[in-house]
Amino acid sequence: MKRILYSVVFLPFISFAQETDSLDVKKIQNVDSANVAKKEEVRSKDIDDVVITGTLKPVSKSKSPVAVEIYTQKFFQKNPTPSIFEAISMVNGVKPQLNCSVCNTGDIHINGLEGPYTMILIDGMPIVSSLSTVYGLSGIPNSLVDRIEVVKGPASSLYGSEAMGGVINIITKNALTAPKLSVDVMTTTWAETNLDLSTKFNVGKNAASLLSLNYFNFNERFDQNNDNFTDAALQNRISVFNKWNFKRKENRQASFALRYLYEDRFGGEMQWDRSHRGSDEVYGESVYTNRVEAFGMYQWPLKEQIFTQFSYNYHDQNSFYGNTPYVALQKVAFVQNYWNKKLGSHDLIAGVTYKKTFYDDNTPGTLASDGISNQPMNSPILGAFFQDQWEMSEKNTLLLGYRFDYDEVHHGVHSPRFAWKFSPNPYHTLRFNFGTGFRVVNLFTEDHAALTGSREVVIKTDLKPERSINGNLNYVWKIPAGDKLINLDASAFYTYFSNKIVGDFDTDPEKIIYDNLHGYGISRGASLNIDYSFDFPLSVNLGVTYLDVYQKFDGEKVKSQQLHAPKWSGTYNLTYQFKNNLKVDLTGQVYGPMRLPVLENDFRPEYSPWYSLANIQVSKSFASGFEVYAGIKNLLNFKPKNPLMRPFDPFDKNVDDPINNPNEYTFDTAYGYAPMQGIRGFLGVKYNLK
Repeated sequence: MKRILYSVVFLPFISFAQETDSLDVKKIQNVDSANVAKKEEVRSKDIDDVVITGTLKPVSKSKSPVAVEIYTQKFFQKNPTPSIFEAISMVNGVKPQLNCSVCNTGDIHINGLEGPYTMILIDGMPIVSSLSTVYGLSGIPNSLVDRIEVVKGPASSLYGSEAMGGVINIITKNALTAPKLSVDVMTTTWAETNLDLSTKFNVGKNAASLLSLNYFNFNERFDQNNDNFTDAALQNRISVFNKWNFKRKENRQASFALRYLYEDRFGGEMQWDRSHRGSDEVYGESVYTNRVEAFGMYQWPLKEQIFTQFSYNYHDQNSFYGNTPYVALQKVAFVQNYWNKKLGSHDLIAGVTYKKTFYDDNTPGTLASDGISNQPMNSPILGAFFQDQWEMSEKNTLLLGYRFDYDEVHHGVHSPRFAWKFSPNPYHTLRFNFGTGFRVVNLFTEDHAALTGSREVVIKTDLKPERSINGNLNYVWKIPAGDKLINLDASAFYTYFSNKIVGDFDTDPEKIIYDNLHGYGISRGASLNIDYSFDFPLSVNLGVTYLDVYQKFDGEKVKSQQLHAPKWSGTYNLTYQFKNNLKVDLTGQVYGPMRLPVLENDFRPEYSPWYSLANIQVSKSFASGFEVYAGIKNLLNFKPKNPLMRPFDPFDKNVDDPINNPNEYTFDTAYGYAPMQGIRGFLGVKYNLK
């Protein structure tokens, strides 16, 4: 059975900000309606006063040439979830994709591109990579999040490799401004229990520490489709997070954070217990994960603005997929130094980076050429970057960027970038971005299940890194409507991919031959977001995305449509605010037909149907700091049909049966395209002490 583990070399890239906490549309201050000039001045100021982390520094959203979407914790609380992996589905054009219908592991797709092309950062640091791209995403609790920044499109020129599809940067809470005590307890009718507990304490006058605990438990087995397999993977997970922030002279920055994650995950046949782990009697997928993360930033006490950022993660995984073991260890260290200088109308950033990745597992992928001794991957990457953001005039801003990285396998990689912003007034902003992206592939974490046989790994000489060229046009229109604004955000994008690295398992049954794909890939489409708060207490945010993502191979005229990339998708988010702090949120996603990984002569449809995952929540907050919330998830009770092929023969013991299995189907878990959890209720209580 195939299983995919994605490896992305993460380096941070965040530029610009467009406030998209959809239901937090700012009201224009009350002014005398007769004083039109004054009213216009207030509106203009209101549009421009949101400042967020931009190109490694705070930047006004109206002055940056690169479009980034910002989602606050308040936005994700409209549909409470235990982890970032589930919450991110509320973002238009971003889809958490389940890659296995048994253990429910997955990755995050941006604009239809597979998980390896999405860079995921925590506080701008490459914490989530390789193994954790699949097994660590569900372990990031929402309680850590202050906001999430999303960049769609390649972003390699400033902060390095792997951001070919886009960037998701998870910004954690600041210990200096966090609540003294925060508690959030939620349970569902499926017996899922999630606890978030955090406390903040000051150490002297110039330091504060945030200590956070997340515990998630789901041990109730459900089999509503009667295939004798759990509909959702059981999970027992604990995460402990500690972050320190420091007050320093001249507002210099300094922070340090540690996180530990342990997860015990299981999916499989209903009668499975731990005595069956690794056996071929009862099928189960059991994954034990131990993970440690450390990251921080320090601004040097110098006249010049010089910063050092660093991160380290240790990921130990012990797993069985039926009777197939997969034991892996990964360690990633990263350090970055950069200098920021303002020279007239030019804002310059220059820096160097170093990243070291160690990876080892029990598969032939890490065997030496003698086929006996072990040879773990030990891959360093050196990089240097430069960027100039030039405010040519009040209406025009130009950004030029360039980066060079050196990798042992791919050698030198160049990444230029160009961005231009034109804003004739505070209500209209046009941005054009053009640049390249690249991905240095960690081959032996791409498809580990295929490496469990006794195959020789062959890497073609002069293997080139995967590359992309991207153009993106973004238009933001703020439409005055009384004392409020209608926000329209439209984008059109086109990305060309080349040199995709694939493993050839068919040419020689005794070898895995890695080579660059002879062909190209295209990702193109458009998206639109609209949000508005009516005069009565209703706020609406609607998003729609159109995608055409495909590959074309040399000598073939027919396009190969990308798996799990629906041509049409959308999000909806409606909030009605009653009196007495009572609120109702209706949220959800709509997905059009997407191509699915079917088997030869598969009786299941190659394309999924249209479907929607809808949720409703009612919440009430009190002056004491308490909030009570309850609601229903998957309101329409949608569940995919036949997510597993031959669940009654998971070890393929009876495949060669011409009477009962004339099509020679094998057990397969990759067809599922949506969660199997049907309609269910939830109830929760929060408390914040500021």
